[in-house]
Amino acid sequence: SSAGSSFPVLPTTSGTTPTESFTTTSGTTSTKSATAPITTVTSSLVSTSTSRPSTVSSTVSSSGTSISGDSWWLCNCTKAICIEDNKVEVIPVICNPPPKPTCINGLAPVQVIDEDGCCWHWECDCFCTGWGDPHYQTFDGLYYTYQGNCTYVLVEEINKSVDNFGVYIDNYHCDVHDPVSCPRTLIVRHETQEVRIALVKPNSLKVKVTVNQQAVALPYKKFGLSVYESGINQVVEIPELKMNVTFNGLSFSIRMPYSLFGNNTQGQCGTCNNNTADDCMLPNGNIAENCESMADHWQVFDPSKPQCSPGIIPTKAPGTTTGQPCKESSICQLLLGSVFEKCHKIVDPEKFYTACVFDSCALPHLDVECSSLQVYAAICADQGVCLDWRSHTNGVCTYTCPAHKEYRACGPIKEITCKSSPEQQNQTETKQVEGCFCRNGTMLYDAAVDVCVETCGCVGLDDEPREFGEVFTVDCKDCICLEGGKGILCEAHKCAEQNKISCDGEGLYQVTEVNSEDLCCPIISCKCNTSLCTTKPPKCNLGFEVYSHIPSGQCCPVYRCVSKRVCVHQNAEFLPNSSVFVDKCHNCFCTHEVNITTQLNVISCEHIPCDTHCEPGYERQPVNGECCGKCVQTKCVVHTPEGSLLTLSPGEFKNDPYNNCTLYSCVSIHNQLISSTSEITCPAFNEESCKPGTVTFLPNGCCKTCTPLDTPVPCSVRERKDFIVYQGCYSETRIDLTECGGACGTYSLYSAEANSLEHSCYCCREAKTSVREVKLKCPNGHSRTHRYVYVESCSCQGTECEISKSRESRSTEENDSESALNRIKRAISLTSK
Repeated sequence: SSAGSSFPVLPTTSGTTPTESFTTTSGTTSTKSATAPITTVTSSLVSTSTSRPSTVSSTVSSSGTSISGDSWWLCNCTKAICIEDNKVEVIPVICNPPPKPTCINGLAPVQVIDEDGCCWHWECDCFCTGWGDPHYQTFDGLYYTYQGNCTYVLVEEINKSVDNFGVYIDNYHCDVHDPVSCPRTLIVRHETQEVRIALVKPNSLKVKVTVNQQAVALPYKKFGLSVYESGINQVVEIPELKMNVTFNGLSFSIRMPYSLFGNNTQGQCGTCNNNTADDCMLPNGNIAENCESMADHWQVFDPSKPQCSPGIIPTKAPGTTTGQPCKESSICQLLLGSVFEKCHKIVDPEKFYTACVFDSCALPHLDVECSSLQVYAAICADQGVCLDWRSHTNGVCTYTCPAHKEYRACGPIKEITCKSSPEQQNQTETKQVEGCFCRNGTMLYDAAVDVCVETCGCVGLDDEPREFGEVFTVDCKDCICLEGGKGILCEAHKCAEQNKISCDGEGLYQVTEVNSEDLCCPIISCKCNTSLCTTKPPKCNLGFEVYSHIPSGQCCPVYRCVSKRVCVHQNAEFLPNSSVFVDKCHNCFCTHEVNITTQLNVISCEHIPCDTHCEPGYERQPVNGECCGKCVQTKCVVHTPEGSLLTLSPGEFKNDPYNNCTLYSCVSIHNQLISSTSEITCPAFNEESCKPGTVTFLPNGCCKTCTPLDTPVPCSVRERKDFIVYQGCYSETRIDLTECGGACGTYSLYSAEANSLEHSCYCCREAKTSVREVKLKCPNGHSRTHRYVYVESCSCQGTECEISKSRESRSTEENDSESALNRIKRAISLTSK
């Protein structure tokens, strides 16, 4: 091209719009443009010399001339100088290594090629990191702790040279008890893109990545910006700016070259110039007393946090320390011990130990102190010292990897994959990082496909590794893995033909089922839906149950009632061999025998054996509700003084077997049997007035009588008090009764039954009588009036007796007399008792 021509470098454009979630501190954006003049000079070298500077004769075209003293660069780091007379002196560039400086942030200085591309110089990279709740280390290595929970500027340019550039942090209170903060989202803005790396949930290591508020898959690369995973970190890399930003949920780091950003950074990460004096610079350029107060001033507007507003200094949060000294976690002691000893001379662990102690006291239950060890180990690894420290924390700071990967404390920053170029595979990386990596003998298929493979073949959408030449079916397509090209070629899967079926029966409908042998070829079949059946099951009688069966090829069941083979009694079912209660008088059980007519099992019963014995005077009688009845008293039982036992029916009288003068009787009063004992009172008897050999007993067997001597005995009235019993009724008190007795040798007694006096053939009889009344009480509760004869005077009177009649009826008369007498005695005994 002709000398002096210039071509403008156009700014990169994209089809996206930068997000407007917040505004940078400057409030403006800049547009980058530049021109690159290109000049071509034609010259001819005359001669070269290795012992001295080469002299070259140069002919300059009409478009430009070289005069004495002009110089220009040649290849292989040589410089041409015009001497005179078209002579050019070629001078090789000699580089003298500069002294190695000390980087105040603790990192090793890096070699940077000079603009001439021949020599190099040392620079201290701008490195800012934050971790825990949270702790910051500025670009120049100044450490401070800040507990704000807004969104802040970590770094922006002071003099804007990059369009829409900045890194921001969104903090949140990570403990409900103490107002301490932890990083939640890291935000990187570059030109038209805004990348957010945010925690999926608080206090976790799982993050998600969005670009311009849209979720993206990693690795992501677009418009000069890339996002990828490196070990446990998510990395945002901008190659044009030679910078990268990492975030893993617990910590972040920002690394930028000094050559592009030296003395041109502001924010919570400070000014990158290898001098801590101005690291606490405010947005107005003034230097704050400390970085804790400086950090408040770098708030940015965030719609999700209306309580935060740029320019308003928030109220200082209360301190997290208490009056009681805190005993730091034993995890923090590892930083000062032998586990990290190899790195102590390279990176001072003191500030990380201080941060660890603070975290263990402020958040003792969240294990946030692990972040201090993690950040220190990452910085050590960046400096070439890799430490396996997590295994010494007794499980407190463990890192869990997916099943197909294993944890390594020292792994490659970018893992080699099947898709890596030969140059990448042969590239040796000295720096290492911890994370999850494919196990030995396997390799990551691709950075975008998290699958470890033994051989590099193909991996499709199902994330299953395939070998070259392998035929397989996926997503109902028949595929083959081929080397080269697209890798996997597929065509529609072919299914075997099926016989047509008809589902016309009641309750049947057609369905498509998954074929377990070929998931891509469904099976069409008939299914049954019984809710479509119209026949309802019948209601069966007790002892029967509904039986249903579905005929072959049909859907709806056919019902009928079948016997359960049980017994039924009083609306209850009984299983065979079980007891069945019928009544108290029978033992019944259910048998296995089936009644052909009823189709129910037969109940077999046996009568319960009864004890028929009853005590004397008792008889067994049926009783409702009792199987064997019970013994009911029907007679009076009398125990005589001599030990004999007499039983008397109601109204019955009996003499004592050993004493005819004692009379026993039985009476029923109010359905209760009551026995009584009476003694017969005999008329006065003087055996001396009897003719010898004539003494006999009266018919009652108790009283004596005889033939009197010729000397008459006066006949007189004898008085006594006694009870009267007549037709079951009796007097309640003793009544004045009289009788005649004397020389006649016989007697006259009053009979209540006859209501008259009974006489012997020759007796001392009544001469004068009168009739009296007495009130008798009856068993039914009523009373009645009874008249009886009262003897007022007696005399011996002759009586004609019919001997034959007397003899024939003697037995009857004696019995009647005795019966009447017994009844009287019974009443007397009853009342007396």
